[in-house]
Amino acid sequence: MIELFKDFAATDFIDILIVAVFVYWILTLIRGTRAVQVLLGLGLLFLLYGISHLLNLRTLNWLLGSFVGSLIIVIVVLFQGEIRRALVRLGRASLVPSSYEQGYNPEQMIEELVRGCATLVNRRLGALIVIEKNVGLDDYIEDGVRIDSKVTKEILTSIFLSTSPIHDGAIIIRKGIILAAGCFLPLATNLELDKDLGTRHRAALGISQESDAATIVVSEERQEISLVAEEKIHFNLDSDALNERLRELLL
Repeated sequence: MIELFKDFAATDFIDILIVAVFVYWILTLIRGTRAVQVLLGLGLLFLLYGISHLLNLRTLNWLLGSFVGSLIIVIVVLFQGEIRRALVRLGRASLVPSSYEQGYNPEQMIEELVRGCATLVNRRLGALIVIEKNVGLDDYIEDGVRIDSKVTKEILTSIFLSTSPIHDGAIIIRKGIILAAGCFLPLATNLELDKDLGTRHRAALGISQESDAATIVVSEERQEISLVAEEKIHFNLDSDALNERLRELLL
């Protein structure tokens, strides 16, 4: 151990520090995107490559070795969208990511959501409200209109007014903050879905298939509230039932 640090110079420390900061910065840039899941998959392939080498599994090792040899090309193809977004963020992102934790009160957020949804139903307004949980939704936030406002009944109503230019699409909420509105979500393509389901319900199911988010759907035609989570739809919820479901999912 002494020999290891004997030739350790100040420049080596600076070198390691720069690399560590760079890796941390890259991780903060891709945090909350699907790139994280792809990286985990690549990590498992590298692990399998190492195991195949240790166990002398020649065919598997050759196959994975060919893949690893083309890794740069694979990364560019797989992460072209994320690379573009990362470069765009590079000029405006700080090394320390912003936090939405300060002042976050989940019970207050749930109360405002319930009150807001009740108002939307009474005014015959449709809405699509996505509440982020553990899986980040930055890919969809990037394409929306940035809001950065606390969740309140008044804000929800004003966003989904038919005269609002951002009433189409979904709003995405993180830690009690409406990050963006007018976000477009992937539609569920399950052929077994009820044909009477509208676009909002299909979008809510689509984002449920991609993440662990909870999504509130307010239908202006049916004048009812639905909650989609874990690829299941809970139809026709009143304020008390919506409050109870949200508490089960978020508290």
